[in-house]
Amino acid sequence: MRILFTFFIILLASACSHRPATPIPMAENVELDRFMGRWYVVANIPTFIEKGAHNAIETYRMNKDGSIDTEFRFNQDSFDGDLEVYNPTGFVSETSNSLWGMQFIWPIKAEYIIAYLDDDYQNTIIARNARDYVWIMSRSPDPGQETIDKLINFSVEMGYPRDQIKRVPHEGVKP
Repeated sequence: MRILFTFFIILLASACSHRPATPIPMAENVELDRFMGRWYVVANIPTFIEKGAHNAIETYRMNKDGSIDTEFRFNQDSFDGDLEVYNPTGFVSETSNSLWGMQFIWPIKAEYIIAYLDDDYQNTIIARNARDYVWIMSRSPDPGQETIDKLINFSVEMGYPRDQIKRVPHEGVKP
């Protein structure tokens, strides 16, 4: 029931958001096999369930049917806070490997755009056309301030408000 309520609120907020005229860019030529695995969320505009997240990690695994098992886990409000785990399923668009639908509950799929992905698959930005949420992720829990600043600046260039993008703290996790 909690997941259903969470997703309903996210959907409602998305429907009420003003959508900028310029669509979010999509990363080109995403090799899904290389994209799979563990990603540390190092900064974001959090959904309400993610506010206060520490050690946020998103892990992707490709299913035989082409869907993507996702595990999103974090500690709530502190490094030793309650562990929260969510398991949505990703569905890759037939038009681009950069465009997914992320399904927390059937039949609704939230927009998930791989807007940026560096050549060595170490850093990525997941965005939405509504510019309501963004996830800046890295294969490392600490990719360095220069990298984080670059990714935040790219997010701002896409239309995200800088003051809403928050760092996600990581401690005691190993890449």
